[in-house]
Amino acid sequence: QVQLVESGGGLVQAGGSLRLSCAASGRTVSGYAMGWFRQAPDKEREFVAAVNWNGGSTYYADSVRGRFTISRDNAKNAVYLQMNSLKPEDTATYYCAARPRGDASTWYLQYDYWGQGTQVTVSS
Repeated sequence: QVQLVESGGGLVQAGGSLRLSCAASGRTVSGYAMGWFRQAPDKEREFVAAVNWNGGSTYYADSVRGRFTISRDNAKNAVYLQMNSLKPEDTATYYCAARPRGDASTWYLQYDYWGQGTQVTVSS
């Protein structure tokens, strides 16, 4: 079983930056693809970014490409999301997810393990 814990969320002004972290425990996720998803009130959960097992391939939603960067540190059993040039429409709860396969996916149903989420609020 894998437990995921996100951190790093908060309140930031538009144009600012935040770095989200996701710490995995229970077993190593070095062979897993990892993803970030977000959900705003009254909206469906949406894909943000994903990385394959070794960090060699990354994927981004069009809405965040060029502003967000996903990375991982398998030695620390962790994944990160650097968010720059934040916009009010980025406001949401951000979730880290683990997929027990090496290839990443943009579909949330292909991720088996989820964290509890961290709130990101961007003020205008």
